[in-house]
Amino acid sequence: MQLFVDLTLILDSTVRLAVPVILACLAGLYSERAGIVDIGLEGKLLASAFGAAAASAVFGSAWIGLGVGVLVALCFSAIHGIASINLKGNQTISGVALNFLAAGLTTFLGQSWFHRGGYTPQLSGDQRFSPITLPFADQVKDVPIIGEIYWELISGHNIITYFAFLAVPVTAWVLFRTRFGLRLRAVGENPKALDTAGISVARMRYSALIITAVLVGVGGAYLSIAQSAGFNNNMSAGRGYIALAALIFAKWKPWPALGVCLMFGFLDALQFRLQGQDLPFVGQVPVQAIQVLPYLLTIILLAGFIGRAVAPKAAGIPYTKDR
Repeated sequence: MQLFVDLTLILDSTVRLAVPVILACLAGLYSERAGIVDIGLEGKLLASAFGAAAASAVFGSAWIGLGVGVLVALCFSAIHGIASINLKGNQTISGVALNFLAAGLTTFLGQSWFHRGGYTPQLSGDQRFSPITLPFADQVKDVPIIGEIYWELISGHNIITYFAFLAVPVTAWVLFRTRFGLRLRAVGENPKALDTAGISVARMRYSALIITAVLVGVGGAYLSIAQSAGFNNNMSAGRGYIALAALIFAKWKPWPALGVCLMFGFLDALQFRLQGQDLPFVGQVPVQAIQVLPYLLTIILLAGFIGRAVAPKAAGIPYTKDR
C-alpha cells in the first residue's frame, strides 16, 4: 500500500511539473504548423513568468498577473512575427535573440524594481492561484485506491493545470476538425496554394503566433504565480527547449505531445525523490547529477526512439508573394 501511495505522490508531482512544458509544447505546435519555427519559447516562458510575478506582486491579484504574463508573451511574439513574417528574417536567429533578451531583461528589471538580485517578492494569498478541491474529494479521500487517486491525483490542482490538460483536446479539435485548423496546417505546408486561394499567409501566421503567445504566456505565469511563489532567475530552466524536443518527438501532434511532456514531468518528479537517497551499487549521488537526470534521459529517449519526424514543409521559410 505504501508503494501505491508513493507512486500516487510521484504522479501528482508529474502533473504539476509537466504543465508548463505542455503549454509551451502546444504553443510551439500552433506556430510550427503555421510555418514559424519558434526557438524563442524558452524566452517567452521566462519573460511571461517575470511579468506575471511582478504584476501580481504590485497589484495583489493573480488574475492581473496572468493577464500581464500573456501580454508580455504577446509582445515577444510580435517581435518574432515582425522579424520572421514582415522582414523575412531568419526565424532561428530571431528566436535565439528573444531568449537572450528575456534572460538579461528579467534579471535587470527584477534588480531595478525590487532590489532582490533579480527575484520578485514572495507571493501569497490572492497573489497566487490556489489549489481547487473538486466536488466530493474530501468525502472520498479515505476510500482505498479510488479515493487516493481522486483526492491526490485529480483534485487539488490550480486552474491553470486543468486549463493545460483541457487545451490538448481543444488543440486536436481546432487543428484537425475546423476550417481554421485546415488553413493553419496548409500555410505551414504550402503557403503559395493558400495565397492563391485568396487567404492571407501573413494573417494566418500572425493568428498562430497570437495563440502561441497566449498558451506560452499562461505557462510562464504558471511557473511564477501557481507552481512557485514568485520569480527567480532562469526559472524556466530549459523547459522551452524540452517543449520543442517533445514537439519533434510527437511529430507535431497534440496527443503524442502530451505523452512526451508527461514523461518529462515524471522524470523531473523522480529526480526530486532521488535527491539525498542512497542508490544501489553507487551510493549517494551528487544533487547536480540527479537534477540533470530528467533532461539527460529525455534527450536520450527522444534521440533513440524518435524515428523519422517530418516537419511542416514550409517551417522556417519566409513566404514571398509572387508579383
